[in-house]
Amino acid sequence: MRLKDCHGFSDFRELAKRRLPSPIFNYIDGAADDETTYERNTKSFEKCDLVPNVLRGTEDIDMSVNIMGQKLEMPIYCSPTAIQRVFHHEGENAVAAAADKYGTLFGVSSLGTASLAEIREQYKGPQCYQFYFHKDRELNQSMLESAKNANVDVMMLTVDTITGGNRERDLRTGFSIPFQLSLGGIFQFAIKPMWALNYLTHKKFALPQLDDFVDMSDGPISIGRYFTEMLDPKMNWDDVAKMVDYWDGEFCLKGIMSAEDAKKAVEIGCTGIVVSNHGGRQLDGSRSSFDQLSEIVDAVGDQIDVIMDSGIQRGSHVLKALSLGAKAVGGGRFYLYALAAAGQLGVERALELMKQEIERDMRLMGVSSISELSRNNLRFR
Repeated sequence: MRLKDCHGFSDFRELAKRRLPSPIFNYIDGAADDETTYERNTKSFEKCDLVPNVLRGTEDIDMSVNIMGQKLEMPIYCSPTAIQRVFHHEGENAVAAAADKYGTLFGVSSLGTASLAEIREQYKGPQCYQFYFHKDRELNQSMLESAKNANVDVMMLTVDTITGGNRERDLRTGFSIPFQLSLGGIFQFAIKPMWALNYLTHKKFALPQLDDFVDMSDGPISIGRYFTEMLDPKMNWDDVAKMVDYWDGEFCLKGIMSAEDAKKAVEIGCTGIVVSNHGGRQLDGSRSSFDQLSEIVDAVGDQIDVIMDSGIQRGSHVLKALSLGAKAVGGGRFYLYALAAAGQLGVERALELMKQEIERDMRLMGVSSISELSRNNLRFR
């Protein structure tokens, strides 16, 4: 199976599975506990049907959207995710280059394996910084200042990770950073030598945003331990309000799932929220983002930019979310599998196929611009 054989989400997932050592694939592919929320995220779209109109003349398609002061040429963006160079040696640079080519937003994570400042210097398109709030307030301030100095467009604070989700797949494989694997995990790396060769012969793994503050010399730290031991479970609305005031720009909260919290985000001056359950990787048994979207849009959609992520796999999913009132959608696994499979070329193909799906579905829906979508073209079973 090659990149040209990938025609959709499941194909990229399969190619990534073939090329990645199992512990790394399962880190991307896995979620919390029994993974019920992870499964529900995509299945929630199945009970919603699109109702097309015909004979509308859709020769010219405009799928651009505006969110938090940024114009995106397509309504889906690459949600910032951690440790991308573990998935492919090109890492965040591959995602940045592909997103820049397609005129959409991407972001660097606090747990990113590329320098936020260096990425920003190379690519001038819309960029966000995905921020984790640490117990170490000096670290928080340093990271905020670095992002401000880099002229990042949007600060995106993740608010659903005050402790780590119970990701049992990682516990079984022993996945951690740096790697400390079970015997079975070591075997899985041994049978995928090309990944190991690329990983070892390219730039050394690092966490540039954290290197001055996190000492891993005493041994590996699992991602779950990072969330549980380093992030601040006492983070509250007053802390966030101070960050919003200091940032003094486009500020987004990622991980909002209740109308009450959405209203609070408006009150403290946020300009955007992402309705998200972290792809099912935190609280298993929580509601799907799509199922919760309309409630939040109805509560604050005229006061703040409401974005949605978790579960997006198809162009039709994007249009359903936009029809409910989301201003744009974010996706993680849809491009991470592609990144793992083929680096920048993989991410570009994933974005191109998604763009084609959205354009095709817009024509079939009888709409020529995103602004024409509404709840009138949806029916729920």
